[in-house]
Amino acid sequence: MRVVLAEDLFLLRDGLARTLRDEGHEVVEVDNGPGLLRALLAEDAEAAVVDVRLPPTFTDEGLQAALEARRRRPGFPVLVLSQYVDSLYAGELLAGGEGGVGYLLKDRVTNTEQFLGGLRTVAAGGTVMDPQVIARMLARNEARGTIGALTPRERDVLGLMAEGRSNAAVAATLHISESAVAKHTANIFDKLGIAPSAEDNRRVLAVLAHLRR
Repeated sequence: MRVVLAEDLFLLRDGLARTLRDEGHEVVEVDNGPGLLRALLAEDAEAAVVDVRLPPTFTDEGLQAALEARRRRPGFPVLVLSQYVDSLYAGELLAGGEGGVGYLLKDRVTNTEQFLGGLRTVAAGGTVMDPQVIARMLARNEARGTIGALTPRERDVLGLMAEGRSNAAVAATLHISESAVAKHTANIFDKLGIAPSAEDNRRVLAVLAHLRR
């Protein structure tokens, strides 16, 4: 896969590029916002790993370039990296209601499998959200009383679902059966008023849409 990698810090960019190439990907490296958009719009670009903040202003050039690329190329897979937990950035990324997007903290990229697994999920049209972003969304909704009806176990399941975990992965993490996860999931959808879906990514997007309210 031809991956556009946008990161202004050389050492981090070099490390990520090596990891991607070792996995068999072709990598196009850029270190600024304008260059990133050009690279994303190239016909041979297949996915992107993008830092939120890039030169020249170090605000949100990377994110805005990614959003513009997805407007012009709907569904283009983008995994956004950020140094900070910012649910507003995550909300912008999810606003289109489509898959093929991810938002991870830079701390996660030190875990090679987690980083590559996130990219694979996004490239396949899935959605990946950092656990700390999900925790903030859950806390905000709890303060508003929108998830107050959920049991502690249902909140655990909800958090893992929002990270993009399948029923099997949720079951393995919580050491419960898949049938128990299915029951908790049904209860969550019922209590939150979300239409259930058997397809993993639509389920994740529905949960995230609720958490962004």
